[in-house]
Amino acid sequence: MRVLLSTYGSRGDVEPLVALAVQVRALGAEVRVCAPPDKEFAELLAGVGVELVPIGAPMGTMVRPASSAEAARRVAELAGQFEPVAAAAEGCDVLLATGLAHFGSRSAAEKLGIPYVYATFCSYLLPSPHRAPPPAPLLPGRPVPPEVTDNRVLWDLNAQLFNTLHGESLNAHRESVGLPPVGDVRSFIFTDHPWLAADPVLDPWQETADLDVVHTGAWIAPDERPLPDELLAFLDAGAPPVYVGFGSMRGVSEDIAAVAIEAIRAQGQRVLVGRGWAGLGLIDDKGDCFAVGEVNQQALFARVAAVVHHGGAGTTTTAARAGAPQVVVPQAGDQSYWAGRVADLGIGVAHDGPTPTTESLSSAVRAALTPEARERARSVAGTIRTDGATEAAKRLLDAAG
Repeated sequence: MRVLLSTYGSRGDVEPLVALAVQVRALGAEVRVCAPPDKEFAELLAGVGVELVPIGAPMGTMVRPASSAEAARRVAELAGQFEPVAAAAEGCDVLLATGLAHFGSRSAAEKLGIPYVYATFCSYLLPSPHRAPPPAPLLPGRPVPPEVTDNRVLWDLNAQLFNTLHGESLNAHRESVGLPPVGDVRSFIFTDHPWLAADPVLDPWQETADLDVVHTGAWIAPDERPLPDELLAFLDAGAPPVYVGFGSMRGVSEDIAAVAIEAIRAQGQRVLVGRGWAGLGLIDDKGDCFAVGEVNQQALFARVAAVVHHGGAGTTTTAARAGAPQVVVPQAGDQSYWAGRVADLGIGVAHDGPTPTTESLSSAVRAALTPEARERARSVAGTIRTDGATEAAKRLLDAAG
């Protein structure tokens, strides 16, 4: 049996597929992964001996669309990934897509006549009458009427937004490869049977008659890499530091490292800065601060006092598993949702907005370091599932028949 996993996104979209690929292979199937050609993604997959089929431009060169016209152009590019995905899927028995790979991947599976699964790492975009959809920033000229409060009506408007932003570009490509147009882009993307690859405690899903969601749990790959000697020396030299890092986010405010260091120092804490894609660094040579590149966060977060981060699904889950209190400073997308979940669970603080001041972040760090937040974080850590990738691998091979 042969399986193709396809994704287009940041490390948070690629790393879970590494975990799933390992489990699929452990069940005796062949597996390959379509992903952006960034060096770090290639290294991730090579580390577990899984073939990478590069698609699209490196994610390190991508910027967020700033208008509906730019979004349409991006969709045309993503739909154009059909050709390499379809080539990689030849002879495969099932195709699973995540991230922004859906535009090309679902069409490829349809063209080849093989089963298709779409998985998301956060439920906030999945239609549900139990909550309102997220805001739609790319159409500022078409705000939702303030008198509309019914969730079902709001989700209908959300579906219209998907059609407006993506329908023309998607259907133009489908016509070019001999496929019929789609009338409901959102349903095309998520299907009527999406998988939710998130922890049920961190991201619960309330059943709905409109969507049959399979909640697998998060796909977590055990990381056995040792921490660098220099980092270990810093950790051993004093009290556990507060970690601050923004992962694959590049558009963070220029002074956010300085703000974070000053805010954490104001609480009498040492600071550990994760450089990330934003290239964060130190502001002086004082011994209470240390900067690191890409490291084993599973091991690292078990040794810090708190984690200040952007709110990516992977970072949120890793910090929760480690029992580290969190301060989430959401920058984009689903990160505000994860910030809210951290606050609702009592395992940390949701910062109000993407650009903290020294005062606002200092207050948030102080709240995250309270005994109550620490105890709650430790309590929730014991509930986080670690079998999500195994569950998903079994289901995927069942879907392949």
